[in-house]
Amino acid sequence: MSDASTSAKGDLQLKNITKTYGDFNAVDDLTLTIPEGSFFALLGPSGCGKTTTLRMIAGLDEPTTGSIYIGSTDITYEKPYRRPVNTVFQNYALFPHLTIFENVAFGLRRRGIKDVKEQVDKVLQLVELPHLAERKPTQLSGGQQQRIAVARAIVNRPALLLLDEPLGALDLKLRRQMQIELKWIQTEVGLTFVHVTHDQEEAMTMADTIAVMNEGRIEQMGTPADLYDNPKTAFVANFLGQSNLIQGTVVDTEGENLVVDLFGQKVRVQKNRSVAKDSSVLFGIRPEKIRIQADSHTQSGCVLEGGTISDVSYIGVSTQYQVEMPWGQELMVFEQNDDGIPPLDKGDRVKLSWEPIFSFALNGHEDATAGSEVNPEEE
Repeated sequence: MSDASTSAKGDLQLKNITKTYGDFNAVDDLTLTIPEGSFFALLGPSGCGKTTTLRMIAGLDEPTTGSIYIGSTDITYEKPYRRPVNTVFQNYALFPHLTIFENVAFGLRRRGIKDVKEQVDKVLQLVELPHLAERKPTQLSGGQQQRIAVARAIVNRPALLLLDEPLGALDLKLRRQMQIELKWIQTEVGLTFVHVTHDQEEAMTMADTIAVMNEGRIEQMGTPADLYDNPKTAFVANFLGQSNLIQGTVVDTEGENLVVDLFGQKVRVQKNRSVAKDSSVLFGIRPEKIRIQADSHTQSGCVLEGGTISDVSYIGVSTQYQVEMPWGQELMVFEQNDDGIPPLDKGDRVKLSWEPIFSFALNGHEDATAGSEVNPEEE
């Protein structure tokens, strides 16, 4: 059997993929290489094109234009069952009438493999559920069903495992546990995992590389740390975590730094952390990078003065402050509850400060709210 389902190996390559429904571009000229053996996440809000992309890789939808390769094998128009690809869906789709052992063995038997016991036992060990081999799916918890769905997919040793919102049906604590387990399984078996999710934390916990999708295109791609620390667009800055974005103007340079005027106050950003096209910038700083202190304190680094606390929320590990600035914008500050800073109250006058290395600057002609209005749960 030398079709693509067993022979294709190598990086997954999407070349100029477009998927059009009438005059709507669900996926818009997408070119992407996913390295063999990596854990890759397609992250974005509902309707951004991530699930459509996954369905085209699986063979459930055909691209309008473009091509899909695994290594040098063109799989663009291959039937789903002739691709070296297995998919784990949110609803697991286990066969209720078969035992767990037979659920996992199903794909092997369909390929005509007679002696399945050793391979099935091995993956049941991997997902730590060998003791449930004789049970039926209805006798398992959601988390156990999830692990069996993964076992059933990887027993066939596909070149590629697609995960479509696989943890969406689990409660928060179990979801966090499964994130760590799935990452461990991926490392153990060394398969390429492509994971579609709207959950930023899930993507950042599990993936080596994340592609943030918006309106059928990739906004930015990189490691979780790189996307979080060096967002290149307002959408990425707001969609991954939270950002304070302030309209500003570059007025000077100072060695490796740009000097930015924010409503009459000067702050700095490293030149290599600016993607602004001209002197108009959206100046960015993450809430947890900011120090907040009473107005009387002297501060170093970048300093913004004249703030008034408009809201205080105690969240256990941190206190979240909303600070109204003189120009009317509210900035958010997360202060860890660990370093003896006396609590500040609503109405207090404060200074905000941070080190210039944490600043970033985006194109000032962008919409500063892009990505923050998105409700990622609308899946």
